[in-house]
Amino acid sequence: MMPKTLKTFTLAVLLQAGLLVLAPAAFAQSGPRGAPGATMDIGDQPGYVPPADDEADLPPAFRRQPVYFRTSEPPGTIVVHTDERFLYLIQGNNRALRYGIGVGREGFQWSGLKTIVRKAEWPDWTPPAEMIQRQPYLPRFMAGGPGNPMGARALYIGGTVYRIHGTNQPQTIGYAVSSGCFRLVNSDIIDLYGRVPVGTKVVVRQQATL
Repeated sequence: MMPKTLKTFTLAVLLQAGLLVLAPAAFAQSGPRGAPGATMDIGDQPGYVPPADDEADLPPAFRRQPVYFRTSEPPGTIVVHTDERFLYLIQGNNRALRYGIGVGREGFQWSGLKTIVRKAEWPDWTPPAEMIQRQPYLPRFMAGGPGNPMGARALYIGGTVYRIHGTNQPQTIGYAVSSGCFRLVNSDIIDLYGRVPVGTKVVVRQQATL
């Protein structure tokens, strides 16, 4: 019988080499999608490639769309409302583009005023040690590509370890699921990436302000 540590190492090597593709994972969720307390307990799936039309199964509310959004923030600002599970790109005149997102689980949520310091297409992924401890099957490094959990694009938030990025798990949009990053379906992060330059202001709020 193969030792457990060797099995874990072999699985990680196969995933990184692209020789093993995972099927959609089983998951548990609590609360309706988008509700403040809605969570999804699901592991990362390196190697799983989502469908090209990854937004097709999103409820209409979580699809990219222009909305009325009252704010004093200037056009081009990103505003994240974690309780709502939405990211807003301010357009001006109280209008914004709204994107459905997945947010940090309890204990991994945060708020603050930051900026985008770097952008990457098909970013590489290096899971932190704490994540590997929770999910020992994960590769220690995975090059960017369709099966990478970081998705098609990434916007790196300065002064943090967090990113706004794509995902190969579109079913997680609308839930608290991540370790603090904000995830969008790949079609949405590609759209946002094209609109957002380095230096963009990012405002992260737990709750919407009236």
